Amino acid sequence: MKINSKLVKVGVAALVAAGLGLSATVVMAKTVEVTMTAKETPVVIDNRGTEYPAWTFDGMVPGKVVRVKEGDVVDFKLINPKSNKESHSIDFHAAEVDVLNEFGPVKPGETKHFKFEAKRAGVWMYHCGAGPMVQHIARGMYGVIIVDPKEGYSKKFPKPDREYVLIQQQFFPDAGDYKAMLENRGWTNSLINGKIFHYDPVHDPDAQAVLQAKPGERVRIYFVNANVNMPVAFHPIAGIWDRVYLNGNPENVLYDMATVNVAVSEAGIFDIVSPADRPTNNAIVDHTMSAALRGAITVLMNKPDADPKAGKGDNILIRSDIKPMKHHVK
Repeated sequence: MKINSKLVKVGVAALVAAGLGLSATVVMAKTVEVTMTAKETPVVIDNRGTEYPAWTFDGMVPGKVVRVKEGDVVDFKLINPKSNKESHSIDFHAAEVDVLNEFGPVKPGETKHFKFEAKRAGVWMYHCGAGPMVQHIARGMYGVIIVDPKEGYSKKFPKPDREYVLIQQQFFPDAGDYKAMLENRGWTNSLINGKIFHYDPVHDPDAQAVLQAKPGERVRIYFVNANVNMPVAFHPIAGIWDRVYLNGNPENVLYDMATVNVAVSEAGIFDIVSPADRPTNNAIVDHTMSAALRGAITVLMNKPDADPKAGKGDNILIRSDIKPMKHHVK
């Protein structure tokens, strides 16, 4: 009879843990396959349907949400079709690899394939790192990877009632002028999840969506500053951040914060709990007024009839289906 040595080792480890009064729970890491295709394609950048010649992952700005657990292995593939004109790449801030190898450029018609272990819990930006990097990010090649802690939820890191992803980006209408992007010239608006005033019907009546929660619920925001040059003063108007986890790590916790500075390319977790006794609204903003009043305002409505599916499961990054109009940004 053959003996499975791996099972024997796990059994012995469990017995030792039990003898020491420790938990014998075995958390098994897994391999998560992630494939992205670089697409140079127009995208809609406001609630009216204005199109912009973007460079994207999978035709979306931002790219898909990648979510794994601490210890998981990400098996990643980046496809750059022959139809593209530019080389593209991927830079996962959650990966500890070789910048010249895994993060190297992929020419049109080629594919990059590599693996990395998500060793550290947190919220991390990913983006294209091909040159000029400032242009690839500004034109839309960025997203978020969430690495949930292997220990799960705890008193310090409570389970939220709802979760949302918000990613902020400076918008440069002249997509070809990367020198202006480097010098921070010519940006006109701020995008939240790819659109100006995406979730703000107060400042843009054409906005189709807002964030929703019920009064008293804990709402968890996974925020990424994808600006190419400017930090973000992240603030919830008419509320207070109950807990802030710097870089999304449960060990890096701050309590009762009004405004938190988020550096370029930095990410974090921001929890807000609304009053339970009545409906309220919050405006989640970049308190830098030149950014807020150009698009970086998100409305959170706390109401008894909140959509039960909003902010849960795969509905944590809301994408508005807006048809393109005839006007294009060059």
